[in-house]
Amino acid sequence: MNKMTFPNACQVMRWHFHPLGFEASMDAPGSMVARLFDRASGQTLIAIAGIPCATVMNAADVEIIIEAVEAELDAFIPPQSLCAVG
Repeated sequence: MNKMTFPNACQVMRWHFHPLGFEASMDAPGSMVARLFDRASGQTLIAIAGIPCATVMNAADVEIIIEAVEAELDAFIPPQSLCAVG
């Protein structure tokens, strides 16, 4: 099974979410904060804290993180959309 360090896992996630920007940092020994953003403006689209992770992960762990971020993104309703509802 392929193991990768946290920085390498982040690079895989950057490639996955391209053309959106992706950055992540560990906020505790076993969790991370991830942010998806518009590369042109730098505007944050979504930020998620407390995602379980490790300093060394396998490909399946990275896929679970990607799926969790995608699920949050799918559930996200931009503020402009909230104004148009109703």
